[in-house]
Amino acid sequence: MKKRHSCEVSIEEIEKNGYNLNISRYVSTALEEEKIDLDEVHKRLDSINKRIKENRDKHNEYLKELGLDGIRSIVRT
Repeated sequence: MKKRHSCEVSIEEIEKNGYNLNISRYVSTALEEEKIDLDEVHKRLDSINKRIKENRDKHNEYLKELGLDGIRSIVRT
């Protein structure tokens, strides 16, 4: 784990920074961003969209049997 709240610096470095002792001058307080596997996200979304289409088609068959209009897709595949 990277230090986020303290570190040891030389007096020369403090002098170089105009004797500014703000933590952010010497260490990053930002959290590391979570890495996202876009290929995995794409695969999951593709799988979800396929299941939506399958279930919508099945639902539309029931609606057709009842003499009703089916629902249309709002997702472009």
